[in-house]
Amino acid sequence: MNPKRNEMPVQEPSVRAHNFSEVALGYSEDVAIDEAMRCLNCKTMPCVSGCPVKIRIPEFIGKIKEGDFEGAYKIITESSSLPAVCGRVCPQETQCESKCVRGIKGESVGIGRLERFVADWHNTFSTEEPQSPQPNGHKVAVVGSGPSGLTCAGDLAKKGYSVTVFEAFHVAGGVLVYGIPEFRLPKSIVAKEVETLEKLGVDIQTNVVIGKTLTVDELFEMGYEAVFIGSGAGLPNFMGIEGESLKGVYSANEFLTRSNLMKAYLDGASTPVMKGGRVAVVGGGNVAMDAARTALRLGADKVYIVYRRSMDELPARREEVEHAEEEGIEFRLLCNPVEILGYNNPENPRDEKNGFVTGMKCVRMELGEPDERGRRRPVEIKGSEFIIDVDTVVMSIGTSPNPLIKSTTEGLLVNSRGGIVVNEDGLTSRNAVYAGGDAVTGAATVISAMGAGKVAAKAIDEYLSK
Repeated sequence: MNPKRNEMPVQEPSVRAHNFSEVALGYSEDVAIDEAMRCLNCKTMPCVSGCPVKIRIPEFIGKIKEGDFEGAYKIITESSSLPAVCGRVCPQETQCESKCVRGIKGESVGIGRLERFVADWHNTFSTEEPQSPQPNGHKVAVVGSGPSGLTCAGDLAKKGYSVTVFEAFHVAGGVLVYGIPEFRLPKSIVAKEVETLEKLGVDIQTNVVIGKTLTVDELFEMGYEAVFIGSGAGLPNFMGIEGESLKGVYSANEFLTRSNLMKAYLDGASTPVMKGGRVAVVGGGNVAMDAARTALRLGADKVYIVYRRSMDELPARREEVEHAEEEGIEFRLLCNPVEILGYNNPENPRDEKNGFVTGMKCVRMELGEPDERGRRRPVEIKGSEFIIDVDTVVMSIGTSPNPLIKSTTEGLLVNSRGGIVVNEDGLTSRNAVYAGGDAVTGAATVISAMGAGKVAAKAIDEYLSK
């Protein structure tokens, strides 16, 4: 039995760096079966303990071994409403795959790659339609159509609830459509997953801003018996350094939304975005990798990742870091910005607040004592200032929950970071109001948000079934 997993075929770096087509190409049927054969079908199923939505992993892999790909899909979808998404963007290497016994003396089974294969096979070949269950007479409102909202909606719809999802944007999918680039998660995949939920009976209403168009209290007045808030963390953080108001400085949220949701990379797109030149992306997470790789595909001459710790502390998925390096993105590590430099608008020399970026002043860092989370704290090296010559700066240093819902919902408790306070079942300080995902935790992973949506759906069902 091969100690190494089957490689995922990908586009060549020199080719993919100039297009928005998906980088990873997926397993063939033969390769998927061969990879499935590496699974030992452990009786204790340690991999399942690492999955936030508790997919019965050995069972679906067993179906792949038999060539029953549709059977594998049915097992996955008993636990997950978004298998094609999770197979692409879930950090399996730190979750289910990290528990795989095969990883002790070799490489773990490619669980995520197999999940993706199964979902793609179903979407390509299956003619079966999801069956809407018998209505149970209860109505639930879901705020936000990101991974937590869609998961909560899907789980409740399967139990016969009449579920309406209210989405602020004009397209459903939340961070899956505005935050994750096409080359990592094609939007047709997200649309297909949403379509499946709609066939289950989920009603999705777009262009509805809860807190403005409607309030949470008004949802109850409309007959909804419970509300789940999965509105995400769309409020970008900035460093508070001089020059952040210059033209050419973006939050990663804005930069990616313009490209992903508004299709700024297409000729004739209605939303502008800076293209070409030299780009610095500040941050080291998955969003920073997405922004840097997007900038490259938009035509940047040079792209830097600027991160204040070392490569060992870089929080992004290792696969994404490797892909970025292969594509020619330069990592400026142990380096922290202190000022963004610019010049005034030549058409209005007195316009000091709306000039253009010309560079970024940084200082070198070294790692000191561990912080409260156990990571070594970066410490500035005095007198180490230097300038990176750039035209565009993208700040990717995290996001916070949008304050709109908390400011319009009386009695809803939030913590010091703006996250909605919930108990272990996702229940907020308001009766029948539940929350989960980034709206509670701040920016985190797609699969953790899905897990929260699943927990809340179970609690809502128990509450309304009394």
